[in-house]
Amino acid sequence: MAFNVTLETDNGIARIKLSGELDGLNAPVFQAEVAKAVSQGAKDLVLLMQDLDYMSSAGLRVLIFAKQKMGAKANIYVVGAHETVINTLQKTGFDQSLILLDKDNIGELENV
Repeated sequence: MAFNVTLETDNGIARIKLSGELDGLNAPVFQAEVAKAVSQGAKDLVLLMQDLDYMSSAGLRVLIFAKQKMGAKANIYVVGAHETVINTLQKTGFDQSLILLDKDNIGELENV
């Protein structure tokens, strides 16, 4: 499945929808969207991952980049991630730096 990424920024919240497979070849595209969100003044980042089938370590590096660029006070939400993506986040311990939500709890973002 081809990788696709879209960005919407509103009221300091960036929403990035990811689909397909995030690997070393397309991680720079994801990183560019994160950088764009930061340049647009995003204070929090919502990653809609329900259509993301796979994420390699290159994707993790982009998440680390996002956390560094956005600062310690920024929240990064991962919404609807598949078990394989969650396992990758948990094995590295990076799940402790994110807020994991399943797609049924997306309503919790209303207060963000």
